[in-house]
Amino acid sequence: MSRVGRPRLPRPRARPSGEVHPVDEVLPTGTLVLYGLQHVMTMYAGLVAVPLIVGQALGLPFADISYLLAATLFVAGLATVLQTIGVWRVGARLPLVQGVSFAAVASMITIGTGAGGGRHGLTMIFGATLVAGLIGVLLAPLFHRLIRLFPPVVTGTVITVIGVSLLPVAIRWASGAGDDRPGDPASIGLAAFTLLVIVLVYRFLPGFWSRIAILLSLVAGTVLAATIGMADFSRVGEASWFAVSTPFHFGTPQFSIAAIISMTVVMLVIMTETTADLLAVGEIVGRRAAGPDVVAGLRADTLATAVSGGLLNSFPASAFAQNVGLVAITGIRSRFVVAMGGVILVVLGLFPKLGAVIASVPQPVLGGAGLALFATVAASGIRSLARVDFDGQANLVIVAVALGLGILPIAAPDFYHDFPEWFRTVFDSGISAAAVAAVLLNLLFHGVRDREGPIAAEAPAPVVQDRD
Repeated sequence: MSRVGRPRLPRPRARPSGEVHPVDEVLPTGTLVLYGLQHVMTMYAGLVAVPLIVGQALGLPFADISYLLAATLFVAGLATVLQTIGVWRVGARLPLVQGVSFAAVASMITIGTGAGGGRHGLTMIFGATLVAGLIGVLLAPLFHRLIRLFPPVVTGTVITVIGVSLLPVAIRWASGAGDDRPGDPASIGLAAFTLLVIVLVYRFLPGFWSRIAILLSLVAGTVLAATIGMADFSRVGEASWFAVSTPFHFGTPQFSIAAIISMTVVMLVIMTETTADLLAVGEIVGRRAAGPDVVAGLRADTLATAVSGGLLNSFPASAFAQNVGLVAITGIRSRFVVAMGGVILVVLGLFPKLGAVIASVPQPVLGGAGLALFATVAASGIRSLARVDFDGQANLVIVAVALGLGILPIAAPDFYHDFPEWFRTVFDSGISAAAVAAVLLNLLFHGVRDREGPIAAEAPAPVVQDRD
């Protein structure tokens, strides 16, 4: 059956009684592992980047940074399982991967270096993360009231900006910006080869093979890189076989009012971005995230943040938008696939040598795959905007201004350099800037139209995927 999208239909097709929604579909174990591994490989580079950046900024030795990496993988895996499977009213039960937030990096480095760096700096970061996470847990129910502020004109704009904001990361990877020769034709060629594999798989290998197109492209790109001497597997030999993240490994959390305030502001930004990701993935899988779903998702996000900082030696948790793109491009909507990805992350956290194998995928290969994934997120946002009435000027102004403000920090990262830190924390993120602008402009032009809000009132059109 071919893909069909009818964006102007007001409501999704009713499912026959007893039919399982694709989100709740439990696939065979081997298939779950394969699809879950694809999610892990998609987000691995972004996941390990935060502990590497923070650890190096605080002057930690290699052994401590390696421990941070293992702890981050372990906590991300647990948080992903919690988000997808759910316990009581915690977890959105949607295919959403949890990682660590880039939004907190600048604040964490400031807090850690201000405390003298090293392990003491880490414990100060962990203390602020613990308190900010608990505050987030308490604030999560309030976001139920905010759902009505996210009609399609807002969600479509924010989803588009999510995709656009990720594209520079893929471009840097593809150009070899992290290597000695940025813009190296060999790196760009390797990225182009990886992207070409994705296109060819989708064109000539329908059904099962198209659903692992990203995984196949990463494997093919890595094999080619190894053949031409562009892959480095030395870290596999250096990594330890087994590691367990024990509570308070770096010391008990330390607390500072200034650090807590700074991290709480970041927590609000993360919650805004996670809300956008929840709405985005709900839109893509054909199960809109209603108010209770968003609250449950935010509880998982913020509780994971509190536990990671308070006990398990890691950093603020956040939904990973790049994996939303993977759900969109593959059409695999089962939350149990992502849960299996979480289990794999836990295993990688316990066995660092396995994690080092995945970490050896060259950046240009990740860049080629990332271009397809991240652009798919943007395309999903554009598809959402197709349901918006642009006959008048109001929605056009909302989308135009919010897109402009969302793309501004992407195009000019230092634009707000001289502004106060609290302002930069919000508006240096294109996602949060676009979300704030779109919500406020929508209120200005349209107000809040009903008690349930546009998100509840306007359900997404069905998206029927190939099941060949």
